[in-house]
Amino acid sequence: MTYQKRLTFLVLLDSLIVLSAIYVSVMTLHPTLAWLESEFLLVSAITLLLSHHLFASMYRLYNKAWEYASVGELVAIVKAVSLSVMTTAIMQQLLIGNIYFRALMLAWMMHVLLIGGSRFSWRVYRDRYIKGTVEQKRALIIGAGAAGTMLARQLLKNCDTEIKPVAFIDDDPKKYKLHILGLPVVGDSKRIAKTVETLNIDKIIIAIPSLSKEEMQRIFEECSGTKAKTVIMPMIEDVMLGNVSVNQFRDVEVEDLLGREPVKLDIDSISEKLTGKTVLVTGAGGSIGSEICRQVCKFQPKKMLLLGHGENSIYLIDMELRNMHKGEIEIVPLIADIQDRTRIFEVMETHRPDVVYHAAAHKHVPLMEYNPKEAVKNNVLGTKNVAEAADTFGVGTFVLVSSDKAVNPTNVMGSTKRIAEMVIQELDQHSDTKFVAVRFGNVLGSRGSVIPLFKKQIQAGGPVTVTHPDMTRYFMTIPEASRLVMQAGALAHGGEIFVLDMGEPVKIVDLAMNLITLSGYSEEEIGIRYSGVRPGEKMFEELLNEKEVHEEAVFPKIFIGKAVLEQEDEVHYLIEQFDGMTSNEISGFVLNLANKRKNKIFSVAK
Repeated sequence: MTYQKRLTFLVLLDSLIVLSAIYVSVMTLHPTLAWLESEFLLVSAITLLLSHHLFASMYRLYNKAWEYASVGELVAIVKAVSLSVMTTAIMQQLLIGNIYFRALMLAWMMHVLLIGGSRFSWRVYRDRYIKGTVEQKRALIIGAGAAGTMLARQLLKNCDTEIKPVAFIDDDPKKYKLHILGLPVVGDSKRIAKTVETLNIDKIIIAIPSLSKEEMQRIFEECSGTKAKTVIMPMIEDVMLGNVSVNQFRDVEVEDLLGREPVKLDIDSISEKLTGKTVLVTGAGGSIGSEICRQVCKFQPKKMLLLGHGENSIYLIDMELRNMHKGEIEIVPLIADIQDRTRIFEVMETHRPDVVYHAAAHKHVPLMEYNPKEAVKNNVLGTKNVAEAADTFGVGTFVLVSSDKAVNPTNVMGSTKRIAEMVIQELDQHSDTKFVAVRFGNVLGSRGSVIPLFKKQIQAGGPVTVTHPDMTRYFMTIPEASRLVMQAGALAHGGEIFVLDMGEPVKIVDLAMNLITLSGYSEEEIGIRYSGVRPGEKMFEELLNEKEVHEEAVFPKIFIGKAVLEQEDEVHYLIEQFDGMTSNEISGFVLNLANKRKNKIFSVAK
């Protein structure tokens, strides 16, 4: 129906209702008055009709989408009718000299009921009898608060959506057995499984923005025992900003089930270190390096230097940042190998960065066991090249991205990371540049991490391979890791090793089982196979050893390790004699050096 036809229909309908209301009220209370013979009736009818259309236009009763009518529309009707009846009463007093209160009160009641009924009946008819074009799935909403109610209202008014809400679950006992928007609150989260079975639920929607990680884990465990698909409502902020609609759900991700709250860092304190400055990120095309670039660009640096060895990865992050910050930041892609000392010094001399985030490294533990020379060339000699270039050309702050595998290392990769820490700690003792390191746990979703591997194995039908049922690791998200790097740079005084309080370590097998469930399968369908501990792997990781622990955090959930610089002579020996050493000699040497054990080769040479 076009707007003009709709307007005409509503005006005629309201005119009929107004005239009927005043006539019936007068004839009911004053049956002796004859139609058209009563001055009172004529004045009342004409005044009420004109004033109704006036106030109906004022309150936009002819412009509202009545299929979505709610309390606001009812209030508008009451206001328009009340004002029109008051106007009629005034005209009765002025023209007739008397106000027929009882007749006007009855007319007001009939007026409200008939006008409101005519509008709301369309919504009732639409909700009950007009079917959408898609087959709807029955949904259970977890959370009967503001977010859950907003979601339910949106789904109920849109009959073309594929989801039909049928009930709420809420842990607030005061809401139990209440009906919200016509939907019952059937109980707390312990009743999820029973409700899914009883009400034949196809989809569970978690609609609690304030839900903690522990509560999310608990609720997801309840949901995972059902046949229903579990999804999460988008953030209220994103809905309000128009980035997503309220019914654009996302799947539950492994990050949602970390079992702890993500560390929120003081991003504002970083601004003075980055705004208007030149920032260099090595390994800028990698998972962590590229996210550091994204986070840094939020603070409007003057120049962003993207340095990496892989042409394609640097191209991708370069294009992404150019599209996001066109004309705001000078972005310079630099193809360079950190092992090329001359090239690295050339980059530093040309661009003179204020801050360097060194994320370029070999990090795959089993691969580095087979290639110890490459691990040392990249992680030790490459770090030395970048760090000494930073010192030579007056970089203000240098942040090394290290690893929890640098603590009491049992593998070549972790050992080279610890030696890289030693390299920058020694430099910090006589340099104006502030050299610091940041130790991470495993980063969820980064290249080479277990999550992409598990996802590929699940897509292939399984099984998911886990090395050992008792193996544990610390986990953090890519954005969290990147923010920690920047926060470390802001807190740096020089020589520190910053560590994030990552809560309790997570069993790899639990991570695998969660990912299988999130992918819509059962453990029986995919299967888990134990492949055995790989070369160089530890059953558990540490962030600081006993001698390194500072008891107090320097920032909420950020600690500084007291890693003592020792064995500088052996570090120098490794660097100087590297080319003449065999892979086996290098492997044994770096493991002994990182663990502060005596090296036979070094002892003989000395």
